[in-house]
Amino acid sequence: MFALKVFLLRCYMIIFKYVVMILPFKWPTTFDGAGSAKDLCKHIAGEGHKKVLIVTDAMLVQLGLIDPIKAELEAQGVESLIYDGVKPDPTVEQIEAGFDTYKKEGCDGLLAIGGGSSIDAAKVIGARAKNNKPIRKMTGLFRVFGGMAPLYAIPTTAGTGSEVTIAAVVSDPEAQRKLPMMDLSLMPDACALDGTLMTGLPAPITSATGMDALTHAVEAYISRAANSKTDALALEAAQMIMANLPTAVADGGNVEARQAMTSASCKAGKAFTQAGVGYVHAIAHNFGALYHTPHGLANAIVMPYVLDFSLPKCASRLADLARACDIGSGSDEDRAKAFIARIREMNETFGIPTKLDALKANDIPQIAKAALEEARFTYAVPRYLDQRGCEDLVAKILPV
Repeated sequence: MFALKVFLLRCYMIIFKYVVMILPFKWPTTFDGAGSAKDLCKHIAGEGHKKVLIVTDAMLVQLGLIDPIKAELEAQGVESLIYDGVKPDPTVEQIEAGFDTYKKEGCDGLLAIGGGSSIDAAKVIGARAKNNKPIRKMTGLFRVFGGMAPLYAIPTTAGTGSEVTIAAVVSDPEAQRKLPMMDLSLMPDACALDGTLMTGLPAPITSATGMDALTHAVEAYISRAANSKTDALALEAAQMIMANLPTAVADGGNVEARQAMTSASCKAGKAFTQAGVGYVHAIAHNFGALYHTPHGLANAIVMPYVLDFSLPKCASRLADLARACDIGSGSDEDRAKAFIARIREMNETFGIPTKLDALKANDIPQIAKAALEEARFTYAVPRYLDQRGCEDLVAKILPV
C-alpha cells in the first residue's frame, strides 16, 4: 500500500514540477552591496509611495538599526511609521495587529526590515490589505487571490531568503501548527542585500540562520522538482555558504563574509522557491510550532538525520554538492557521506546540538503526522517516509 502511495505521489510531483517551471515568477528588483538599503529607499520614493509601514521587531528598533533607514525614507519624501510587534514565528494575532495599523494609518506600501519572521509577517499583512478574508483562509497553495500590497524587504539575517520567495509561514498557537502560505503574489517588489546591516549579529544567530540557508540549497538540489536553473543556484549557494559561514560566525565584523552570505541566502531562496524543500523543513516547522524552536536552529539539528535517511535515493546529488564545496573524494556514496559529515562538523563547531532538549516522546506521533501532511503534496522529496519511519527518525533527536 505504501509503495502505491509513493508511486502516485511521484506522478503528482512530476506534474507539479513542470507546472512550477512555467509559472510566471517575477523576481524582485535587487539592490546588492554595502549601502544598498539607501538605494532601496530611493527606489521606494521613485515608485510614488507617500506613507509606508515599516514591519520589524522591537530588538532592531532598540539597536537603532531602523533609524537611519527611516531617516533616508523621510529625506526622499516618504513618510514612515513603525510596527515592531513581530516576534519569532509570527502569529495570526501579531499580523492582524500590524494590518490594523496599516489600514488605520492609510499606508500605501510596506517595508520589511529584519529576519524571515518580519518579512513573512509583512507579506501576510500585505495579503490582508488586498483580500477581504481571514489569514487562515489564505494558507496553503495559491489562495491569495487578491494579490498583495506593495512590499519591499531588507533582510538583516542571511538565512531565510524570504526576500525572494513566494512563501510565508504563520504560527497558529490555538492549533499548535505552522501554516505555510504560498502564492506568486507574495513575492516582494524589491529588496536590498546589504551585508553591513548584519555585522553586529551574534554568532549563534549567524550560525543558525546560515545553516537555514544551507538547508534551502541542499533540499532544493536533492528535490525531484529541481531543474537546471535551480541546480545552478543551489550549488553556488552551497559553495558560498560552506566557504563563508565559518568566517561570518567567527568574525562577525567581516563585511566580505557577511555580503557573501546574504547573496548566498538569496540564491538559495530562489532555488527552493522553484524546487521546494523537504522533510527537514516539514519536521523543523513542527518543532517551531510546538516548542518555539528558532527555525534555523531546528533545520540545522534535523538536517543530518534527514540526509542520512535520504542518501540511498540521492547519493549522486549529495555528491554533486560535495564536489561543488570541495568535500571528500572517491565514489558518490563516499562523497555524499562526507558532505553529511561536514554538516555535522559545522554544527558541532557552531555549538548547535545534535538533540532537541524540548522534544517529548509523547509528541512524536503528532509531529510525524503533521510533517507528513505538510510534505505530501508540496515537497518532491527524494525518498518518502511513512508514519512509522518518520516517528523513528524524529525519535533519534530525543534528548538523552
